[in-house]
Amino acid sequence: MIVEIDRRSGFCFGVINAIKAAENELKSEGALYCLGDIVHNGKEVERLEKMGLKSISKEEFMTLRDCKVLIRAHGEPPSTYEYARENNIELIDATCPVVITLQEKVKDSFDMVAPQQGQLVIFGKKGHAEIIGLDGQTGGNAIIVENKEDIDKIDPEKPVALYSQTTKRIEDFHQVAQTVKQKMKPGVPIQIKDTICRQVSNRVPNLQKFATQYDLVLFIAGEKSSNGKYLYTICKEENPRSYKIANIEEIDPAWFEEVNSVGICGATSTPNWLMEQAADWVRENFG
Repeated sequence: MIVEIDRRSGFCFGVINAIKAAENELKSEGALYCLGDIVHNGKEVERLEKMGLKSISKEEFMTLRDCKVLIRAHGEPPSTYEYARENNIELIDATCPVVITLQEKVKDSFDMVAPQQGQLVIFGKKGHAEIIGLDGQTGGNAIIVENKEDIDKIDPEKPVALYSQTTKRIEDFHQVAQTVKQKMKPGVPIQIKDTICRQVSNRVPNLQKFATQYDLVLFIAGEKSSNGKYLYTICKEENPRSYKIANIEEIDPAWFEEVNSVGICGATSTPNWLMEQAADWVRENFG
């Protein structure tokens, strides 16, 4: 059995920075709060929790004082920083630089369009940590678009600035942008800002090629990973025998009938050790 791991898969630099920040603090202090799951991968969260990391909800955060809290790569709204300042909470800010830049753009854009009764629109997943942080830059006044139905919330007679969550699929963003353009009344200003992170989109051509080289593909990603859902569809389109799993317990031995080669890949939130674990499982069972 040929078993190979896609070496371009795995953590992006934003996640790497957050994990390193957590590990460094845990080595010196032995315990640390993290606002939300540090990464959308349950197995990696479990690993860090064993080191002393404690994931907390926003509600739990709002009861804390005089402690340290890690902000993960997805970022946070301004209200989080305000509460920390007021309650002597030291923030270890591991917000991804790409997300920080997008937050600044969204805030500046909203400050410009708001006086003109304009609309700040963000294509993304409602409730996603990054979207909550971005919406916070507008004071909660952004229009979040998940699908074409949400586009109906946009007033065709008022200016629009359209942005995207960094991990969305480029093709989907272009489709939404086109639909918004068609909706607007002639002459109404519309700005289309492609803010999708190339750490995700640049992996697409490689994954398309990678998926075709094997009889079967195991794509590893946590259930909460947005880019995992996106990148998995890329594999599935190229190779119908692609299977998305969160861990090796989800592997079905029946998948491997008449399989001579297996490719293993994952999301920007998938740790390398988890892909190595899957490769070892395949070799032990079918090697």
